[in-house]
Amino acid sequence: MKAVTITAHGGIEGLEIREVETPAPPTADRVRVRVRAAGLNRADVLQRMGHYPAPPGVPQNIPGLEFAGEVDEVGAQAGLWKRGQRVFGIIAGAAQAEYVIVPENHLAEIPSNLEWAEAAAVPEVFITAHDALFTRANLRSGETMLVHAAGSGVGTAAIQLVRAAGAKAFGTSRTADKLERAREYGLTGAVLVKNDPKIFAEAAQEWTSGRGVNVIIDLVGAKYLEANLNALASQGRMVLVGTTAGTQAALDFSIVMRKRLTIIGTMLRARGTEEKATATRLFANHVVPLLAEGTVRPVIDRVYKLEEIREAHARMESNETFGKIVLLIE
Repeated sequence: MKAVTITAHGGIEGLEIREVETPAPPTADRVRVRVRAAGLNRADVLQRMGHYPAPPGVPQNIPGLEFAGEVDEVGAQAGLWKRGQRVFGIIAGAAQAEYVIVPENHLAEIPSNLEWAEAAAVPEVFITAHDALFTRANLRSGETMLVHAAGSGVGTAAIQLVRAAGAKAFGTSRTADKLERAREYGLTGAVLVKNDPKIFAEAAQEWTSGRGVNVIIDLVGAKYLEANLNALASQGRMVLVGTTAGTQAALDFSIVMRKRLTIIGTMLRARGTEEKATATRLFANHVVPLLAEGTVRPVIDRVYKLEEIREAHARMESNETFGKIVLLIE
């Protein structure tokens, strides 16, 4: 089968499309999927650079954390799926290939209104956003949420899910155009952040009449910590999802204690099989129906052929993307 292959860590010249061994027919409760499209994530860029290795037991040289395709074969103990069904899901790596093998409970059925590219733009960002907002932060109707990097895949997914839940979404970005485009998906208030995070902390107080926001989904990291604490309301919850601006910062315990804040970390890739199964089940139960009825929808920046993998990585690194980059695997 064809697969994106990391031949050397570093720049995009270390990416090639190579013929690799097709996974053997699945056993037990595993399912082999013929992948039709796969999402590209910043984690794939980091893996290419040598900064984010795949977990043990997962191919280190084939990236890819999400896919959409057709069930090709099922193991003897797999009873949830039949050959030919359209499915999408998350995986710890190697999704950017013609075939993947996954546990049957890591899959969800693709709604009929989504094409392959649209379906591949869904799993990683919507499962991450849904898990962070509702499983981790317990967001409730009528509350307020602030997401950093509002124009990212997770950002646009979170904004839509917040609106669907009857809550209010606010967002930040370093690009004015991304904030304006995010309003189409349900962003209530937005603030442009350049070099001073205090700007969004002050804006959060203005948006909420001095109360602060109930939930923050942070895709940026250490640079925003102090301002995040100041932006949160009493008993607010902050979910750490990304670290593009660093992993270490000084924590003011007094603010956390006085406001009775909760700080939560999350990462899908490193979770065990059962945790991923639970996250996928909740996604299938609560998000897939919203996709089917059009209440929420995937946001695609650009679609590339598998052979254009270097161009896709260059686009990702430009930081000009709005929504997801998708690879079609013909």
